[in-house]
Amino acid sequence: MVSDVEYIEGKYEYQVFDDSKRPQDVSLDDDGDLALPRRKKHPKDKFDVAIQHNITSSIPKVGLQVWRAELVLCDFVLHKMYTSSEFDGIVAVELGAGTGLVSMLLARVAKTVFLTDHGVDILENCACNVHLNSALLPSKTSVYVRELDWKASWPPKQDNGASCESQSEFKELERASLLVAADVIYSDDLTDALFHTLERLMSHGIKKVLYLALEKRYNFSIDDLDVVANGYSCFRSYVRDAKGKH
Repeated sequence: MVSDVEYIEGKYEYQVFDDSKRPQDVSLDDDGDLALPRRKKHPKDKFDVAIQHNITSSIPKVGLQVWRAELVLCDFVLHKMYTSSEFDGIVAVELGAGTGLVSMLLARVAKTVFLTDHGVDILENCACNVHLNSALLPSKTSVYVRELDWKASWPPKQDNGASCESQSEFKELERASLLVAADVIYSDDLTDALFHTLERLMSHGIKKVLYLALEKRYNFSIDDLDVVANGYSCFRSYVRDAKGKH
């Protein structure tokens, strides 16, 4: 049961009563999303990450903007970093890295991190963010900003100074045990290309784990004459459960 909603100091607040009839305070932000409580005590090794990004962007340059799924994935990575050693000393690859925020966090504990994306402007901005945070990165960590066009031939070739530059680098990429991606599901063509790339990456080298965060976006479709989540539907067509069912 939910009590009356009040707007207090920039937040919507109301109480939820569970089966025990005890009230639980819940807050929503201006977008109607849950305003989750944060720890008041900061960890001893607190650090700040500086990210150069756009507030808005066009479709070809969405990688210049920070999206909500990226922030969710950052929370997940930080949780893993502070509660386990799962990411310590690993080789990680971020697909569609955009601003590189997730990789900046991984680089604090990983051995090697590849930030991959497509497009000169996006790659240059990503490299700028690596430079902005160079003081935070351990000297033993290798960080590479490389172009990875999901629609191009495999293995990636060096043609503009931003692709995998050497055979040794490509072998290091194949040794990756972690793949991450955030908010890369918005175009069916790109989703098809993404999973084609994932198949190539995950079928070579050691066993890999993928953590992917996305937002289920609804848009009005003229073809369907309805509000649908076509991008999410395409993504779901590639996902199967343990029994092989979609």
